[in-house]
Amino acid sequence: MSNATIRLTMSQALVRWLTVQNTEIDGQIVPLFAGVFAIFGHGNVTCISEALEAVQDQLPTWRGQNEQSMALAAIGFAKAKRRRQIMVATASIGPGALNMVTAAGAAHANRLPVLLIAGDTFTTRLPDPVLQQVEHYNNPTLTVSDAFKAVTRYWDRITHPAQILSSLPQAVAAMLDPADCGPAFIALPQDTQELAFDYPEVFFEPRLWTIPRPRPDRRALAQAVDLLRSAKDPLIIAGGGVRYSGAEQAVAAFAATRGIPVVETNAGKGGLTHYHPVHCGPIGIIGSTSANALAAEADVIIAIGTRLQDFTTGSWTAFAQEARFISINAARYDATKHRALAVVGDALETVTELDAALEDWRADPAYLPRAKALFAEWDTLLDTLQAPTNTAVPSYAQVVNQVNLAAGEHDTLISAAGGLPGEVAKGWRVKAPNTFDLEFGFSCMGYEIAAGWGCAMAQSGPGAAGSAAGGIPIVMLGDGTYMMMNSDIYSSVLSGHKMIIVICDNGGYAVINRLQQAKGVPGFNNLLQDCRIQNATAPLHVDFAAHATAMGAASRHVESLSDLATALEWAKTTDRTTVISITTDAYTWVPGDADWDVGVPEVSPRDSVAKARDHQLQIRAKQRIGV
Repeated sequence: MSNATIRLTMSQALVRWLTVQNTEIDGQIVPLFAGVFAIFGHGNVTCISEALEAVQDQLPTWRGQNEQSMALAAIGFAKAKRRRQIMVATASIGPGALNMVTAAGAAHANRLPVLLIAGDTFTTRLPDPVLQQVEHYNNPTLTVSDAFKAVTRYWDRITHPAQILSSLPQAVAAMLDPADCGPAFIALPQDTQELAFDYPEVFFEPRLWTIPRPRPDRRALAQAVDLLRSAKDPLIIAGGGVRYSGAEQAVAAFAATRGIPVVETNAGKGGLTHYHPVHCGPIGIIGSTSANALAAEADVIIAIGTRLQDFTTGSWTAFAQEARFISINAARYDATKHRALAVVGDALETVTELDAALEDWRADPAYLPRAKALFAEWDTLLDTLQAPTNTAVPSYAQVVNQVNLAAGEHDTLISAAGGLPGEVAKGWRVKAPNTFDLEFGFSCMGYEIAAGWGCAMAQSGPGAAGSAAGGIPIVMLGDGTYMMMNSDIYSSVLSGHKMIIVICDNGGYAVINRLQQAKGVPGFNNLLQDCRIQNATAPLHVDFAAHATAMGAASRHVESLSDLATALEWAKTTDRTTVISITTDAYTWVPGDADWDVGVPEVSPRDSVAKARDHQLQIRAKQRIGV
């Protein structure tokens, strides 16, 4: 091995190292780091930008409008790539860095990789306090960078140029490990960024990273075989881990061979197409009656690649007390939840070995057809709820269906917080695998448009392959989320990454208003009409089409479903991001039949709250015992 060195600043070395990391996607060698989202400012403009400018043809830098949305775009990119390729987001110190904390939380909750790099204060402390520094009188080592410790899988502060030699490989290893996958954060003090160091040339040799596939423990697998053989009504819950492992076909084939219905979590939806022979709908609070009925009667549940979040489990009321869980997960923490038989391993490897070990066992031949009959009933209900009516204002279900009908086979639907997650989880009929992105692990308002930008990059850049390649991201969001974060409409126009955005304008935070009133509280501060308004002439609706036009997008506002259909066809023909807004009913929802545990006041002078409290206690009485 050569002892040759090259003298670079720490920032130059970091960037050079990023450019020589590679990965393999569908047989094609591509850069592991596909690009950088950056807003330069005090703390990263003089050194990091100098290094990035020099390699912009190898590692493209894209400028967003907000640090949070840039990092969310990086998450949307990683999700579209199924965690096989990573984007970087860099910010200045202080507020620029802190803007990324929410996005880090979304990546952490959803187990998605993104490399976050932020400037930091001086290690010497000689200029202290610097612009944007938050001082802690009792601990001068604390800076805003420490806020990321709660929402990252890997955290480091580089106080000497040599530290990146060990830190950067560890950060990548964490982001690519299926068990630890999540965001990595690196803080770069300003005086460390500028320092030169003699780095070994071998550090910059190209490296090919592969994602590990841990195999299950043989004893745990044997126990799973014994338990499954005893099942009369088994059920598979397919989570996001199925998609990230690339195990969709293996799970589907296993389920078909064994006669086991498959239901999906929010992150798992889209692993199977809507009319796949084993697919029986989404499960949980925003799930289908078919999936929830199957969950209630299941005696053995095979949970694959899911962290069993409360929206999946109905706050642990969706299953019988005596039901047994086999939890297949690359992460030990997720696999051992709620008295499950933990089978720790990669979804594809584990399902393959489980299938072989089961030999000729299969469930009762009548079971899967009965499950599919329940799903057919659910599908018929969707048809009824989504059919056009003579009402003046269309429902979410009708709008979702119209967009679904217009979507191409490889277009990707993207949604997140508010009322739309429940409507698209229930009502969106997936046409091709991995064309559905519902961020509801963190329920992060503002994810949608930013993620659409990232998804558009993922589908057009190197390594773009799979079902979603060549499609258009279709973003569906509510007016409340749009008002919270919309500036990446402009980012996508600048960068030339097209998406179609459909805004459902229902006059505020309608779904949280629904929850508020369901728990006995009068409508308050959620719908615009229920907010404190001191200007009687203030409009209760924003002209979203005009706003989007001002950012360079093509746009239209429509009122009817037929006009929406026409606008969607037009949107496919435009040369840039296109926004369509439509007034939508704030009170009509696709029904759900799973329970959710939320806090309701123990005492209140309102009879409506007291009744809601009694009902909440009934829900808690049904919860499974365990953690």
